[in-house]
Amino acid sequence: MCSSRQGGFSLLEAVIFTVVLGIGIAGMAVLYNQITQASVDPLIRKQALAIANSLMEEIQLRAFTYCDPDDPAVFTATVPTDCGTQEGIGQEGGETRYADPRFDNVSDYNSFPTMVGILDVNGNPVAGLGGYSLSVTVANAGGDLPAAIPADAALLITVTVTGPANVSVALQGYRLRYAPNAP
Repeated sequence: MCSSRQGGFSLLEAVIFTVVLGIGIAGMAVLYNQITQASVDPLIRKQALAIANSLMEEIQLRAFTYCDPDDPAVFTATVPTDCGTQEGIGQEGGETRYADPRFDNVSDYNSFPTMVGILDVNGNPVAGLGGYSLSVTVANAGGDLPAAIPADAALLITVTVTGPANVSVALQGYRLRYAPNAP
């Protein structure tokens, strides 16, 4: 009498294989879902960085003087008290970013109104950027820089842009007063 053994899977082995395969497929589906959701994040982060960089450049190109650039003593003042209109941190004289009289000094941008939706320099909404918001702070750099730079001769600018899905980008930069009379 010869007994032959047949090859193949038992019912128990097939059930275990099906369960393990199902767990693997479910894990891959979760991973794929997370990758798909995160794939928009780099685009949002790049756009927020571009907005922040653009505004930072605009701010750093403004004058940093003792006097308001509209003051007649702007080119001759060697200390803030020589000015008719001293330049302090914050807006003065009803200046805005969007209409005349416009911001003309770095410090005018301090507490720039936090807004939702990005506007160009003329106050027009930029298409596709309605989900972004930004804020700006300008402060004396004080002890952040070497001792050779007086505390009132440097400003720290912080531009923060928040995009969809709470993606946030913050840029910091410094603006130095290179010469007391150079607007």
